[in-house]
Amino acid sequence: MPTSPLPRALFVMDPVHLPELFPPRLMARLQEVAQVDPTLVVRDFADPEAVCAMAEAEILITGWGCPHVGVDALAAAPRLRTVLHAAGSVRGLLGDAVWERGIAVSSAVRANALPVAEYTLAAILFAGKGAFGLRERFRTEHVHPAPGDHGPIGNLGRRIGIIGASRVGRRLLELLRPFDLAVTLYDPYVDDAEAAGLGVVRLPLDELMRTSDIVSLHAPDIPETYRMLDRAKLALIPDGGVLINTSRGALVDPVALADELVSGRIGAVLDVTEPEPLPADSPLYRLPNVFLTPHIAGSLGNELERLGRTVVDELERLAAGDEPAHRVAWSDLVKSA
Repeated sequence: MPTSPLPRALFVMDPVHLPELFPPRLMARLQEVAQVDPTLVVRDFADPEAVCAMAEAEILITGWGCPHVGVDALAAAPRLRTVLHAAGSVRGLLGDAVWERGIAVSSAVRANALPVAEYTLAAILFAGKGAFGLRERFRTEHVHPAPGDHGPIGNLGRRIGIIGASRVGRRLLELLRPFDLAVTLYDPYVDDAEAAGLGVVRLPLDELMRTSDIVSLHAPDIPETYRMLDRAKLALIPDGGVLINTSRGALVDPVALADELVSGRIGAVLDVTEPEPLPADSPLYRLPNVFLTPHIAGSLGNELERLGRTVVDELERLAAGDEPAHRVAWSDLVKSA
């Protein structure tokens, strides 16, 4: 009995990411369930080679660097039925026409959340230990602080406030459970019963800011969260507190945050800022109470393979006649990044 031909898939992303997303063994798995040319990676739908490939494509495998998939792209892809995104959010990537046509969309956003949560866990533990400030002091003074001269440090009972029960936020809550920390949560979409299931106490935002030694931001970048941490909210963080942001810089008032940090009243671990990157003359580069990293919390290096593996797993489900495990609904984008 003849077998059905494999569906035609097309890579649409910056080709620099392809080798790390799909190393040889993973690419071999992919090619067992889909016809795909690993030498053809589309960056521009108007490219003649892309036009020909889009006419036959049933599945787009997208990633960072993918052009917007809108009406024109869909018109060139009459057979398209699935988009598998080997990255995080599809917000801004897919036009309304994708959803209107009933194309199935899957994203590796859950896999991408894992390294962000791991980065944040490390930041929380280092911040609670006073490691960032003490490192700067050690670099300057070249001596160990005298006993009792470390300041109020330690992670026993440290109060941690998590803003946003996103995929990152939920994974972080799991990672925090083994530690002797007092963890609270603010999320307007989570009720007390769900918070209890997550193992945390739910608090209003102002109370969480006021009662947390370390505040970690994991809310989505949507209109409702723009500048959610304004000057008044930042002022609620106790003296000596630390703000961690691995979400998006737009969620925090940058002028108010810079004022707080320049004053030395609080510290911060910032993997994201606004603008990004900061101007070369920003004082945040030089402040001893600020730990800046260049947007590295998400998947990088060998972590990209986890995203590619998610896509291959989805292709194997489709080949078996099953639904995608990580399907994205248009309604999800209203309250997610």
